[in-house]
Amino acid sequence: MPSSVIQRFTYDRDTRILTLLFVSGRYYNYLDVPGWIYEGLKQAQSKGRYFNRYIRNQYEFEPVH
Repeated sequence: MPSSVIQRFTYDRDTRILTLLFVSGRYYNYLDVPGWIYEGLKQAQSKGRYFNRYIRNQYEFEPVH
């Protein structure tokens, strides 16, 4: 999953939490994310572009410590 912005991501279908690890080393949980958004992120050629368009500023998030 090469990306200049996102290093890794996981999704929990039960809680609908999308966890992203950015190349900066920071983790964030994005809350109440539908499964189709996660599937779209997996398939996107540009993870950063997809994130900016469909996730950033669309879902509540919290830093993971």
